[in-house]
Amino acid sequence: MVPQFPRPNRSAVFEWRPWKVMPPVVLCLVLSSGIALGQGKKVASEAPGLDAVDLGRFAHPTTIDNKWAPMKPGTRWTYEGTSVEDDGKVVPHRIIVTITDLTKVIGGIRTVVSYDLDYSDRELVEAELAFYAQDDNGNVWQFGEYPEEYEDAKFVKAPTWIHGLKGARAGIMMEAQPRLGTPSLAQGWGPAVGWKDRGITYQVGQKVSVRAGTYEDVLVIKESASGEQDAEQLKYYAPGVGNVRTGWIGTGAKVTETLELVKVEQLTPKILTDARAKAAQLEQSAYRRSKDVYAKTQASTVRLEKP
Repeated sequence: MVPQFPRPNRSAVFEWRPWKVMPPVVLCLVLSSGIALGQGKKVASEAPGLDAVDLGRFAHPTTIDNKWAPMKPGTRWTYEGTSVEDDGKVVPHRIIVTITDLTKVIGGIRTVVSYDLDYSDRELVEAELAFYAQDDNGNVWQFGEYPEEYEDAKFVKAPTWIHGLKGARAGIMMEAQPRLGTPSLAQGWGPAVGWKDRGITYQVGQKVSVRAGTYEDVLVIKESASGEQDAEQLKYYAPGVGNVRTGWIGTGAKVTETLELVKVEQLTPKILTDARAKAAQLEQSAYRRSKDVYAKTQASTVRLEKP
């Protein structure tokens, strides 16, 4: 992201997703705290270390122009590398991240819909929808994920978390001005599926060369997941581009991966329309498979406002 892109596949390490346009549904949503959404009031989070989502501070949530994680509709990042599985086997790994022209209202805030495909050993192992919004200070928030995991082309599971449902809360994926020496941030809170990732500014001003090019002033974010000891991912972000490399440090990782950006492109209208259709198909699947979480959300709709 690229945003927080490449996430290894869950049997390895990162992620992204697909849908089909459905007619908008007008719903009156209420947070578990009992405060009605859309009233511009601050919603307190029950998750430790999470900032509250202030509905009044998202005037233009789908305009994501954060320096480190820009998400312009129609942008696609392709990453390639390898992952080491828990049996020690090294396999090729490929992730394709596409920012669609779909948006989805979650917790009273309209979010941008991202569609990811994750291939391990040339086999699709995960397709995912992820939801992002930018607040008025320029911070990029993640509002949830719907990942479908596959094995031998068959559906395995879909560990979904969506802000406001089953105790899940949005988190800050990328600050507007990341600084060394600041505390780590919760990137979201999905206790029902064990999503408790955190990120901290690890390095700044780096120079990184990948197949897509050489980048200066690169920011490095170190990410960790709850329950994992001495196993952290390093994500490298180039200004104006997004995530350009993913690596890792530590000796406790059961599965590791390295990825680098090989291509970033702006899709043609025709290809973007195709990506939207595939994302819509994944959302249709989400409504069928995730009846206790995703089925409680409003349908994604085509972006009408200018980005």
